[in-house]
Amino acid sequence: MLPAGYRLSFDAIDAEAAHAFLTTAYWCEGIPLATVQRAIEHSLCIALLADGQGQVGFARVVTDRTTFAYLCDVYVLQAHRGQGLAVAMVQSLLAHPDLQGLRRFMLFTRDAHPLYARHGFQPLATPDRGMEIVRPGLYLKPPADA
Repeated sequence: MLPAGYRLSFDAIDAEAAHAFLTTAYWCEGIPLATVQRAIEHSLCIALLADGQGQVGFARVVTDRTTFAYLCDVYVLQAHRGQGLAVAMVQSLLAHPDLQGLRRFMLFTRDAHPLYARHGFQPLATPDRGMEIVRPGLYLKPPADA
């Protein structure tokens, strides 16, 4: 349940508002607007809208909508935190019809483990099986052709 004055939307996504936050986020600092726009186009996204203030929260799921999903880019602007708004976004995404019956639903977080644990997320059962390529600071580097 959302507090009065807020609503969630899977359609009214403001890429520029998402970019304004994400470009400062620890996980994608400096991300270009064009990259955020492309990511939104290819993902299932939800916007948190506040009356008269526009988009004040956002979350994105990268998924094939059949077997796998990856929850990412979850945020609520500082002035709107502490009201259960991130919880509402995550609940709405987990309940989305396209995300039912998935074999695996993953996420990575530095500091929000308790939030996600309430929704059933757990530490990796077999972390030794996972592998990754990580490029920290990728968006802060000038393009190779510059």
